[in-house]
Amino acid sequence: MSPAPNTEADLIIEAAWIVPVVPRDAVITDHALVINNRRINAIIPINEAKGLTCKRRVELSNHILMPGFVNAHGHTPMSLFRGLADDIPLQEWLEDRIWPLESKYVSREFVRDGAMLTLAEIIRSGTTCFADNYFFPDEVAKVANEASLRAQLACPVLDFPTVWAQGADEYISQTTQLHDDYRSSELVSIAFGPHAPYTVSDKPLQRIAALAEELDVPIHIHMHENAREVSDALASDGRRPLTRMADLGLVSPRLLCVHATQLIDDEIRLLSQQGANVIHCPSSNLKLASGLCEVDKLLKHDVNVALGTDGAASNNDLDMFGEMHLMALLSKAVADNAAAVSAQQALEIATLNGAKALGMERDIGSLEVGKFADICAVSLDHLSLTPMNNPISHLVYASNGSVVSHVWCAGSLLLEDGELQTLDLSLIKERAARWQAKFAQA
Repeated sequence: MSPAPNTEADLIIEAAWIVPVVPRDAVITDHALVINNRRINAIIPINEAKGLTCKRRVELSNHILMPGFVNAHGHTPMSLFRGLADDIPLQEWLEDRIWPLESKYVSREFVRDGAMLTLAEIIRSGTTCFADNYFFPDEVAKVANEASLRAQLACPVLDFPTVWAQGADEYISQTTQLHDDYRSSELVSIAFGPHAPYTVSDKPLQRIAALAEELDVPIHIHMHENAREVSDALASDGRRPLTRMADLGLVSPRLLCVHATQLIDDEIRLLSQQGANVIHCPSSNLKLASGLCEVDKLLKHDVNVALGTDGAASNNDLDMFGEMHLMALLSKAVADNAAAVSAQQALEIATLNGAKALGMERDIGSLEVGKFADICAVSLDHLSLTPMNNPISHLVYASNGSVVSHVWCAGSLLLEDGELQTLDLSLIKERAARWQAKFAQA
């Protein structure tokens, strides 16, 4: 598609290579993205683009353009807890370290400062859309808007009180109110985030299932995260957690099963039949020794698998290039097959599949005409990307966040030559240092 010759484009980005994700395995050389009204209007040869007028033209002669990453699971404020709960298993990590830290420190100020830190990190490593699950999601929404970054906020729901709500009814009420507040937002969407099967009882889960259908929003839940979660559920309820979720009506295309390291074949078939999603968080799963997600088997059963970093308290960085690389290699080892999860599949999981899980695949996840201009530019000046024999391979197997030079979200420039454009890096570092000092005094 070419724009009308007399139309002035908002932005034209010329690049040596474009990896659009759709069509599959496509690599387009010496082309330009033409952007109008925040969306991709055309993908045309550079020599044609030279003849168009535009408000801004960016020439990236030694770069790859790719869709911005969709980080499908995280806890943004927890970047402030980075390094405070290492080398311990999940239940101890959660019950003995994280929950006490949250009880002592989490506030609106904590959430805002942690969200700014995380958004700065993920923008600099090429993420243009993130899913979050944490307290005071309204504060995260404000930071996302200020940063011009796309977000889906899965508001937490638990049976017990926290700093954000006193019980399940209040958590759900706060979520529906926030959904109303951001109903017309182009950048921020709201979802339900029941923490886990073992922290939310049947009645709230049934209510969430009904409301999610009514409001047309996803449900993010930590599911089958480790073997203990499953064995505890069997001992107390006689059912595996996913079976209970199915009995309660939650297993549908709206469901995002985060982690899913303990799936049996019948459960994989159930997820496939019902169109549910799995969010794979390989670094966090490995660090907490939670288990291994069978990505190749899930894909072969047509289960949509997306990728998330989880929070920095259990990762400990938020670089989606690193997460994608680890996922691709680990999936081959788990499947005992070097051909499992190709580079193209890995890139799809980190972009388009994430968009699908969040219900956004019509608007983001690939560089296609009509979609929002959510774009990551990768500089090829790095030795790890030399020589440029295979752009898709290099993105998955040889890149990290340091190769990102530019980032746009809905056509807005968030990163230029590695410099943040919508966030104050010095302020973010100053506030992070204050929290570090508070932790040190405890």
